[in-house]
Formats: sequence, C-alpha cells, structure tokens
Amino acid sequence: MTISNETRGRIKRLGEPLALALGRIGLTPDGLTFIGFGITAAGAVLLANQLWLAGGLVVLGGASFDMLDGALARASGRVSRFGAFLDSVLDRAGEALVYVGLVWGTLDLGLWRPVVLAAAAMAAAFMVSYVRAKAEGLGFSPGTGMAAVGLAPREVRTVILTLGLVVAGILPGFPVDMNTPGAQAYPLSALALEASLGLIALLGTATVVQRILHTRAQARLQEHAQAAGETPVRPG
Repeated sequence: MTISNETRGRIKRLGEPLALALGRIGLTPDGLTFIGFGITAAGAVLLANQLWLAGGLVVLGGASFDMLDGALARASGRVSRFGAFLDSVLDRAGEALVYVGLVWGTLDLGLWRPVVLAAAAMAAAFMVSYVRAKAEGLGFSPGTGMAAVGLAPREVRTVILTLGLVVAGILPGFPVDMNTPGAQAYPLSALALEASLGLIALLGTATVVQRILHTRAQARLQEHAQAAGETPVRPG
C-alpha cells in the first residue's frame, strides 16, 4: 500500500484555510517551517524524558503543522526553491531529533532492544530520504514521482511511530517501587515501542529496496531509449 501523489495533494489542500489564516497574521512559509521544526523538537525533548503519550502527540502535531508551510507557499504564490530546500532539510533534522530523543529515553529504561530498534528505525528512515534525494539529483523521478514509491514514506512512518508512542504512554512501564511483586517483568510500554520502531525499520528498508528497483527500471528505460535514438521517457 502506498500514498499516491493525488492523495497526498488532497491531504495538503485540507490545511490551506489554516495556512492562509496564519499568513494573514504575518507568518511566512519559512516561518511556518521553523515553527513546525520547533514543535517537533519539543516532542523530542518529551520523548527523551519518557513522556511517550505527550511526546507522540506533539510529534504528530509538528508533522501536521509542517504541511502548512507548503500550503501557504502555494496558496500565496510564494513558492521558492530555497523554501523547498529549507523545508526538506528541517524535516530531516526534526526526524533525527525525534529518534535521538527516543534513543535517549529508551536508554534510560535500562533495556537494550528499544535502543537498538530506535537506531535501526532512524537509519531506515534516513535511507528512504537519501535514496529519493540521490535519484532525483541524478535526474530520475522528476518532481514528486519518487514520493509515492514504497511502503513507508514519511507520512506512514509518522503514523506508525505516533500510534506506538500513544500505546506506550497508555500501557504500564516499570513501577516506581521496583520491590513490588512483578516489578522486574518486561514493561508493556517498551513492547509497544519496540513493535512500532521495528515496523518502521522493516518497512523503511523495504521502501529503500523498492526505490532502488524503481530507479533501476528508469535507468534501463533511459538506456534503451538512448540506444534507439529516442527521447527517454521517465516513468513516475
């Protein structure tokens, strides 16, 4: 299952009224980009303090707010290449902060599995973004073609992570008094975190493979077109 560019566009258009309202009070697209990054950073701090439920909701809020900068830029006619660059860079920086916060928070639990899975999820997430950026930089999948390729684009990863954090915030962790009966049992909250992080790592890796295969298919199509003396047609 993937999110098509048409579906992604419809979702982004839902935020246009709010984006325009924020624009009318003087906020710029770049300003919204920085605000969204700040919200995400605040969520990362909450995760570092093991506030899973609050952190998950704030991270989701930051990701949702991040859609507004592009919506305002398009609706107000202020689309710029630098704005797109800044948005992409701060998206990656915000995602990195979230996973660093998770590593920090899970490290304090004294458990190794969620720490390793948080690092694996971060690596997979960054490989998904890198493969797209590299392919587009070399002339494959122009525009937003690569965004719809794969099982786990950023929107899907954000939903999976948020669900895991919310469930982890609801389920019990280690009790305050570790001398109580059953206190040493593996906490259910950690299992919820591991499930979401493991799923992100797995689906992210699958997405990397899908995008590599997609790019290889485009490369072969271009090579065949060039060999035949035709103008290459790029799918996607």
